[in-house]
Amino acid sequence: MSLILASGSPRRKELLALITPEYTVLPSDFDESTLTAPTPRELALALARGKCGAAAALHPGDTVLGCDTVVEFGGRVFGKPRDKEDARRMLTALSGADHWVHTGVCLRRGERELCETASTRVRFYPIPAAELEAYLNTDEPYDKAGGYGIQGRAALFCEEIEGCYYNVMGLPVSRVARMLKNFE
Repeated sequence: MSLILASGSPRRKELLALITPEYTVLPSDFDESTLTAPTPRELALALARGKCGAAAALHPGDTVLGCDTVVEFGGRVFGKPRDKEDARRMLTALSGADHWVHTGVCLRRGERELCETASTRVRFYPIPAAELEAYLNTDEPYDKAGGYGIQGRAALFCEEIEGCYYNVMGLPVSRVARMLKNFE
């Protein structure tokens, strides 16, 4: 089975390598800007299916893995911040509060498809203003849903996680491993 990761995320590449060293990275050109869904959880899955489908159409004989991660706070989606102010808005909202991280995962080969969504609850400590500003002055917030990377300096904000840690990084490793086994 030839596996294609339809994502350019360095975190997903690193995490997929825990499951198998044999895969090819071919980021999907799926346009996610027009996609909507009734809930953030469903949006994560719809985005993953869209990315997977776009890549699978170009590689019908291969197994394609598409993923997308969104942060949900108060029923709203926090994607990747547009700029520093957007990152500040997101992290200020998440400060001292619980939020959800949803990752949609889709596997496709030909007409066969297997899709799931993993959800993890994350609670942040209140983030002091000086720490928030210091974090905003790094490169970390700007290419990650919710404006933070739990594997980086944002680990200092995290009080509690309920669910898969790796899901918060963008790939629920054990779930994807099981999906791949069931997909063979």
